[in-house]
Amino acid sequence: MKGTLVNFVGIVCGSLIGLLLKKNVPVKYQQTVMQGLSLSIGLIGLQMALKTQNILIIIISIVIGGLIGEFMDIDRCLNRVGQWLTMKMGNKYGSVGEGFITGSLVFCVGAMAIVGSIQDGLTGDASTLYAKSMLDAVASVVFASGMGIGVALSSISVLLYQGTLTLLASSLSGFISEAMIREMTAVGGLLIIGISLLVLEIKTIKVANLLPAVPVAAVIVLLWS
Repeated sequence: MKGTLVNFVGIVCGSLIGLLLKKNVPVKYQQTVMQGLSLSIGLIGLQMALKTQNILIIIISIVIGGLIGEFMDIDRCLNRVGQWLTMKMGNKYGSVGEGFITGSLVFCVGAMAIVGSIQDGLTGDASTLYAKSMLDAVASVVFASGMGIGVALSSISVLLYQGTLTLLASSLSGFISEAMIREMTAVGGLLIIGISLLVLEIKTIKVANLLPAVPVAAVIVLLWS
């Protein structure tokens, strides 16, 4: 859990710096940097997605995961939390709901979040999560300068998500294989591309409803072999 706790602190600190910069940086600069970061996120997602060794697993995972996500309506639940946060905190601190949702998705859906948490749980080695903490801290500065304090609140999502993965990995160490991690990473990369399109306002995608595709990929790998 050490890596997840450091990640939590990194996002909070980065967000606070971003909030200070928000007051001094013109909006047009904030928008340009946000767009550049979104494109970079898309590239990272593409690199992750291309790691798959079986495209059928990705397709089946996305289809089944999407059906599960729609049934659970994760996107609406996440948006409700965002709306509640915005209502409670007002617009004084930026678009709280948008920052929370975007930060939660970007920081949780990724190779380093999955691999790092599993690695921490299996071996106690948190080096991957330490590296992720540095990257997330930098990203949170940019996100918070554009979307406000909601980005800092997304650190709670990271704490719950990565903490749960670490604990599960610790208890299920005998069942997790490299193939599972690889295909989960590839599915996560595809979702990150969706996040990039969402932030760039190119297409509205219910990325949250596709989140179940990540664990579904692990199950399919297990059954496939």
